[in-house]
Amino acid sequence: MRILMLNNEFPPLGGGTGTVNRAILARLADVPGLQIDLVTSALGRAVEHEQFAERVRIYKVPVRNRNLHHSSNRELLTYAARALPLALRLQRRHPYDAVFAWSAVPAGGVALALRKLTGLPYLVRVCGPDIPGFERRYGPLYPVLTPVIKAIWLGASHLVAKCQGEAEMMLAVAPGLTIDLIPNGVDLAQFPQAPIHDDGPLHLLSVARLIERKGQHHLIEAVRRLVAEGYDVVLELVGTGDAEPALREQAEQAGVSQRVQFAGYVPREAIPGRYAAAHVFVLASFNEGMSVATLESMAAGLPAVVTKTSGTDELIDDGVSGFRFAWADLEALTEYLRHFANDRTLARQMGDAARMRARAFTWEHAAARYLAIFERGLSR
Repeated sequence: MRILMLNNEFPPLGGGTGTVNRAILARLADVPGLQIDLVTSALGRAVEHEQFAERVRIYKVPVRNRNLHHSSNRELLTYAARALPLALRLQRRHPYDAVFAWSAVPAGGVALALRKLTGLPYLVRVCGPDIPGFERRYGPLYPVLTPVIKAIWLGASHLVAKCQGEAEMMLAVAPGLTIDLIPNGVDLAQFPQAPIHDDGPLHLLSVARLIERKGQHHLIEAVRRLVAEGYDVVLELVGTGDAEPALREQAEQAGVSQRVQFAGYVPREAIPGRYAAAHVFVLASFNEGMSVATLESMAAGLPAVVTKTSGTDELIDDGVSGFRFAWADLEALTEYLRHFANDRTLARQMGDAARMRARAFTWEHAAARYLAIFERGLSR
């Protein structure tokens, strides 16, 4: 069986979708009789080739990304324009059985074009911002993109969402869709359990792009409130993004600049050490699909304080492995963090429960679900 994968991001380029792609690709690489070609983006200005595994080949088209962790509209369009002719050449050379698009935009658009030109069936794994209404900063674009996104969804032989909340958002846009649910996974062996010591300040950790949707401004305000109450607390922000200057200014004006640490980009191999040094994981997002960072924090044995958004129903048992709060509910956020500031034993107990829960989410299980779809066939 020959599968063509399409994804405009792949580590070190991009965020969670690329990380998941790499994890699934590593598991599928060992399946006998399965050959996979991935067309993704190059960091440089020339086409690049990489032999990922014996039967897995990666082709990278130049898009001239200016930001390692976020693609502009121009870069998304450039990927689509260069991925399609390359995919057609690969298809003519060694015909594929199906296409796996890792997002509706831009990968799904390339997959739809391939189906119209060659008849190749395709699967789309939906990426959160692809769903109209998911991200507020894309609000002006959604009216233009929604008909395109719906056409891509309707043209797919299979649609995959990561959680029920994501599927419900899709159905609100296009009722009647058939959607498979395949959660993200995590490799517990990569994440040593955080000891959560009693000494030192309460160490809050957030791993996310620094953009408005991720809600780091709410975390800084919660830190300000706790410090004003006399609590010893620090917040570490891992990630980069266009909101960083505003967040730094907010921390300065709030008088907590010494309490908010901007770690910037941290290589994947160093991320487990950041979880191991923390006491509590925090993510104040307006919307998520199923946060890979939240799963990783659970694997590391950290309690999680996260917003009530897609995926957290499946991941967090309220009051057992963490707490969930409504977007912008600063009173609830501050109260939950106050619990851990007062009681590190509670943090350790919830962290143990989180690590136990994370065992239910494995990359092997996710890869097997995708493989089963392809083995059943994607004929329309």
